[in-house]
Amino acid sequence: MTPPDRYGPDVLQGDWRAPKGGRATEVAAEAGLVVEDVETGWCGAVVRVEKAGGMHVVHLEDRRGRTKAFRLGPGFLQGGRPVILTPPVLAARARLEAARAETSRTASGSTAVAGARAKVASGSRIFVEGRHDAELVEKVWGDDLRVEGVVVEMLDGVDDLTAAIADFAPGPGRRMGVLVDHLVPGTKEARIVDAARRAPAARHHVLVLGHPYVDVWQSVRPERLGWREWPVIPRGTSWKHGICAELGWAHADQADIARAWKQILGTVRGYADLEPSLLASVEELIDFVTAPA
Repeated sequence: MTPPDRYGPDVLQGDWRAPKGGRATEVAAEAGLVVEDVETGWCGAVVRVEKAGGMHVVHLEDRRGRTKAFRLGPGFLQGGRPVILTPPVLAARARLEAARAETSRTASGSTAVAGARAKVASGSRIFVEGRHDAELVEKVWGDDLRVEGVVVEMLDGVDDLTAAIADFAPGPGRRMGVLVDHLVPGTKEARIVDAARRAPAARHHVLVLGHPYVDVWQSVRPERLGWREWPVIPRGTSWKHGICAELGWAHADQADIARAWKQILGTVRGYADLEPSLLASVEELIDFVTAPA
């Protein structure tokens, strides 16, 4: 027979230091969660959490529609039990999902194809006037073009566009898209393109489109360079040299011009940094050369 315990259970056993209401547990401050601030007695539902003055602040809305801000952390009750409010998990998860969705997009805004290998080059091609045009198209649309198997080639100008079309010999399964700078009515480029479009070799399998800018540099939104609009360069001054001078960049030789373009190209993060007229032309050319034969 066990003798009776004259002193009762050991008072030091268990969590003897815990407050009467229990220890505080962490709870994510999701919208709609109803809590009470211990110090003021303010009771309300979480409407938002934001960072202010280097700390997280939670805004609680009471039943009368009034809101009050409190520092996120300990000092709250939920259903009479102490809680420590932490940043909302759902909002953080939403931001993470948005970031993942952003990284799953190509620079052109299309959905990235995970693990896709470049296709063998198709017979169709997109031609641009020069290296800078090709580098810009590659930066924004390169992923899309590799998936479609479309190669971008340089014409080194469009002065002999009719001959270039004849040399390419377009036909079924061998379409030719051409992007032309400064394609506006009354210009030399417009006359060259009109003549090329009338050539027999250009019928049905050639599409020539352009943009209104003097140079493809100008298709980059001026805000990327800190301007509201691209400056007007006086006649008689090389346009690219004039732009470099406006930017305060060196422009003594072709190497300086090449470095300037690299700096401008470096400001382009994706399609949103380009002017709509260029976007529309390039997208239409891609659709044209990738359409089923």
